[in-house]
Amino acid sequence: MDGSIARPRPLLALAIRLATAVVLATMGMLVKLAGERGAHLLELIFWRQALTVLAVAGLLAAWGRLSTIRTKRIGAHARRAAYGITGMMFVYGAVMLLPLPEATAISFTAPFFAVVISVVLFGEKVGRYRWSAVALGFAGVLVITSPGFGLAEGSAINPLGAAVGLIAAFLVALISFQVQDLNTTETPWSIVFWFSAITAPLMALSLPFVSGVHDLETWGIILAMALCGALAQILLTTSLRFGSAAVILLMDYTSLLWATLYGWQVFGRAAPASLWIGAPLIIGAGALIAWRERQLARSRAQPVAVSERG
Repeated sequence: MDGSIARPRPLLALAIRLATAVVLATMGMLVKLAGERGAHLLELIFWRQALTVLAVAGLLAAWGRLSTIRTKRIGAHARRAAYGITGMMFVYGAVMLLPLPEATAISFTAPFFAVVISVVLFGEKVGRYRWSAVALGFAGVLVITSPGFGLAEGSAINPLGAAVGLIAAFLVALISFQVQDLNTTETPWSIVFWFSAITAPLMALSLPFVSGVHDLETWGIILAMALCGALAQILLTTSLRFGSAAVILLMDYTSLLWATLYGWQVFGRAAPASLWIGAPLIIGAGALIAWRERQLARSRAQPVAVSERG
């Protein structure tokens, strides 16, 4: 289901993904904070991509490793950039439209979409365990987004925000397959660089229409958001180089703890009861998918081992 992995090192992949969850939660908090201070969605994406190009190119130049961004697969990078920038718009949009913990919980549906994508695009046969997990996960989404599950008065989830969050999760799952394919021939630095280098000029075209005048504190928030985005992109890409998407995506669930903490401390909003009911359903469903993936991987490996001994 996950495509090929360049250099399988599962424990390292899990550790990297745990760090990624912290950085992504922090970036989401900064995106929401900047949005509340008047920064436009497209403006934030431009700075995130532009600073990533500068950071990656600067580091590689300092290390004398600019050659690592050379590629013979610019077409594949362009396709990844098209999906990636669209996905980023939806991810940032969901964070702006929804409370941070709820936006984070809905993003956890990415593994369920990965199951659907594996069937539609790769023709994989999916049994009752994984289809049951998909159904259970989306039941969790319904709990989180329903006004009848313990939401406080005036805190009903924005239906548009929920839809944007689900589309974002679908695109994240789709992009994970693309990144894993690129990882078989490209370095993580190359993947991150070309994604940002292709999309930053496109986002720059929107600046005359969306950029605003900000105070120094807001610019500081935007800069911190962009730096978190650059670091997260490198960590995400590296984790997919060493581990399977279906398994390492489980580490993303830890970002809910950080998102809930930020929602409480930064935005003054405690998580509603619906989140604590729905999130375990989503997380449990994701864990079931990961468990089933491991079982299937072991069963596929056994005949190979037998044939090698023979």
